[in-house]
Amino acid sequence: MQSPRFFFLTRGLAAFALFSLLASSSALRAQEQGQGSRADDTHLVSPAQMQQQVEASTVTRQKQIQDLTEFLSTDAAQQVMKNAKIDPVQVKTAIPTLSDAELADLSARADHAQHDFAAGVLGTTALLLIILVILVIILVSVYH
Repeated sequence: MQSPRFFFLTRGLAAFALFSLLASSSALRAQEQGQGSRADDTHLVSPAQMQQQVEASTVTRQKQIQDLTEFLSTDAAQQVMKNAKIDPVQVKTAIPTLSDAELADLSARADHAQHDFAAGVLGTTALLLIILVILVIILVSVYH
């Protein structure tokens, strides 16, 4: 038969083990919940911020489409398209289907070419060549 000391010792150890297990699991749950709320605060984008980012991206894209369309509507661009037997309506319809990166690149090229031409840095031939390159890029991107 077991001694009373051994009996009390085992009961005491079992009670201590259960108490420790319950206390540590409660502490872990509280810690996880605390970290979860901090993670939510630091890692998620608020709906208002997301809306602002989407609106800014849309405005930028629309401006780039408008700039490129205006550039291709110039007399020089119309003449290049006519000489190359490219349908201007088809090109202008294809512009909105470009990716954001392609649109940004072509819009920047068109803007740079317009400024250089207005400043007299580019001649008519160079501007026509740039327009032709932009048209080819648009058509290749759309029909790729």
